[in-house]
Amino acid sequence: MQQKSDIGVIGIAVMGENLILNMESKGFHVSAYNRTVDKVEHFVNGRAKGKNIYGATSIEDLIQSLKSPRKVMLMVKAGKPVDDFIELLIPHLDEGDIIIDGGNSHFPDTERRTKYVESKGLYYIGTGVSGGEEGALLGPSIMPGGSSAAWPAVQPIFQSIAAKVADGSPCCDWVGSGGAGHFVKMVHNGIEYGDMQLINETYHIMKDVLGMTPDQMHEVFKEWNEGELDSYLIEITRDILAFKDEDGEPLVDKILDTAGQKGTGKWTGTVALDLGIPLTLIAESVFARCLSALKDERVAASKVLEGPKPSFDGDRQAFINDLRDALYAAKVISYAQGYQMMAAAAKEFGWELNYGSIALMWREGCIIRSAFLSKIKEAFDKNPALQNLILDDFFKDKIQTAQHGWRRVVATAVTNGIPVPCLSAGLIYYDGYRCERLPANLLQAQRDYFGAHTYERLDKPRGEFFHTNWTGRGGETSSTTYDV
Repeated sequence: MQQKSDIGVIGIAVMGENLILNMESKGFHVSAYNRTVDKVEHFVNGRAKGKNIYGATSIEDLIQSLKSPRKVMLMVKAGKPVDDFIELLIPHLDEGDIIIDGGNSHFPDTERRTKYVESKGLYYIGTGVSGGEEGALLGPSIMPGGSSAAWPAVQPIFQSIAAKVADGSPCCDWVGSGGAGHFVKMVHNGIEYGDMQLINETYHIMKDVLGMTPDQMHEVFKEWNEGELDSYLIEITRDILAFKDEDGEPLVDKILDTAGQKGTGKWTGTVALDLGIPLTLIAESVFARCLSALKDERVAASKVLEGPKPSFDGDRQAFINDLRDALYAAKVISYAQGYQMMAAAAKEFGWELNYGSIALMWREGCIIRSAFLSKIKEAFDKNPALQNLILDDFFKDKIQTAQHGWRRVVATAVTNGIPVPCLSAGLIYYDGYRCERLPANLLQAQRDYFGAHTYERLDKPRGEFFHTNWTGRGGETSSTTYDV
């Protein structure tokens, strides 16, 4: 008789297949199902052959093959397919069984699905899984949230298959109720967008201002990856720059300069607007991808719109050091903005997020993994109520040291006509955040002038609002007060 499986996985694409193999390698029995049953047969007779993996031929077969409480993990495309499979599963499940969504679902959908599935007497977990194909197989970062009562049942599996830091701690812990897990994964992806764009802007300056070859840039990124910028994205950038096409030429130079996206970066930006968080660097990284997609327009514009011709006559090595400092400092800002957004969401949705634990979850296995994250964990372990990452002593000192090079890099890029939306957005945020008095006093006067939106005064208590009849033609009636 077939031994009952510890968990079932629906969806045998790249991530699903590798997660199944990861689970089996850690001693778990796994049942696999795919709507296209031929894929199941191909898998069990291929990579899964001889392993403790059962190929289910139907939803009913899958459910019957599982131990109680049954745990079914969906690794399918976000959106309607998730809802469709939930409806297919519910009639076959018993009270206390667990449905898990391991895809890139938007957190409001997970909030909705958690309530719906719980209303049926079942549990629901929405979990972010990061690390790509290799991470899924060897150890991803896992960010679960949803029905907290379900966590003890899935914790042994998730923490066994997750990546581990040096002391053996798993890059997986319970995030919070409802959509908290998928929210944290969304912010992770937003930071990933920012990190990638920052690296790309650095590459652009090296290429067009310094005139460096891919091999020369490879050596720089190799050196950076052995220092405080040590990270997965710096590591793969190093390798990409050294990779040669069949003709021996750098492959990177032959790739079309239009970037794709799957929506998580856009979600991060729109949710930041809803929460009133200045997620400027990450938002600019999304817009940079949008601008890259206008390839035909850019080609046409390049023939008629003029700008400076890039040139450099300074100390090349000193400027490369400036680039390193600029990249590091802007990276700090990207994380600072992401953490501010998580704090705002926790307040809005009633989540109790452990920010040090989140940094640990990102320390290994995921796309944004880096040595840098251990310092973030230390910052929040030292002060869980830290308002902004850049106020932590370590990061404050790092930016103080790096900012001079950062400013030189942005100035050099601007004077040479090289677009650096994220390097500059990070610097502008830093200067705005440290500015005791911004020109919003004039902005509030303008709003009150044309719309009677009121304003507060420096010489009066906060929360007391005033309206001025600026033209002498208006009345005393004012509009509603503004949100601070």
